[in-house]
Formats: sequence, structure tokens, C-alpha cells
Amino acid sequence: MYRQYIPDEPGAPYRRGVNNRAEVHEFLTTRRAKITPERAGIPVAGQRRVPGLRRSEVAALAGMSVEYYAKLERGSLAGVSAGVLEAIARALQLDDAERAHLMHLAQEANGSGALLRPSRRPRQAAAVRPSLQWSLDAITAPAPASSTSTITSWATSTSRTRRWT
Repeated sequence: MYRQYIPDEPGAPYRRGVNNRAEVHEFLTTRRAKITPERAGIPVAGQRRVPGLRRSEVAALAGMSVEYYAKLERGSLAGVSAGVLEAIARALQLDDAERAHLMHLAQEANGSGALLRPSRRPRQAAAVRPSLQWSLDAITAPAPASSTSTITSWATSTSRTRRWT
């Protein structure tokens, strides 16, 4: 069970006497154990020795190498970018409080406040380029055609497709 350090005396420094590496390790391993493969959208194959996701699965979901994630999970957060921490937070499905705590742990490992940034802004919908729309409209085949993107959340279609829907 993960326990966050809270100072005994009011006004005492937050980090006094706490091993940051051990806290980072415990925090990341407990969060990894909380996420089931089904919840992460990963097919289950065979027996699992530990509950939750494997390191390799978290690394794949975060878009990094297994070796780099293992290094971070061992507590080596010094020098890690905010983008990498965001990717780990998404892979582990951290809530806002857990995400903020991870950022604070990395800030303490760096000894600066450089990682802290405002919370993510919602993405704006991307516009479809006129050239793509023109290309789709130029398709004269009897079958409808469309184009979508899950990354930028846009969709467009030919005039035939719009008539069919």
C-alpha cells in the first residue's frame, strides 16, 4: 500500500527525511498494479505473476522503451520531461491528484519547479484541409468514401456519403 509522506509538524518541509527514489518506486508500482489489462484495452494472454499491467505494457502504452520505463520506476526521475510524465500518467490512467503528485515527485528529483505547468487544455477540433475535401468530392466511384483521424478528431466525406447517412 502506498503512503504519501505528510510532515509531523505544521510548517515542516514536505520532503524532510524521505527517500524520493523509494517513494517514486512505490507510487508507480502501486498504480501499475491497479490497472487491469482489460481496463487498459490489452488482450489477456496466459497467467500473470503480478496483478495489473506488466512494465512492458505500460511502456508500450506510454510510447517509450521498457528499459527507460524500468529506470523511471526504480526512482530515477531526474531529468525526465513533462511529456514523458504525461504519457506515463495517461498509460496508468492517473486522476488529477495522482498526476499532480507524480509531477511533484519529479520536481523534487530535479530540484526545480520547471516541470510544473498548468493542467492540460482541451484540444480544439482540427479543420479539414480544402485539398482533402476537394479530393474526396472528386471521387466519382459509385461507393461512398470518407476520411477520419482519431489523433486530431476530424472527419470528412464525399457528397455521396453525406447522402447515404
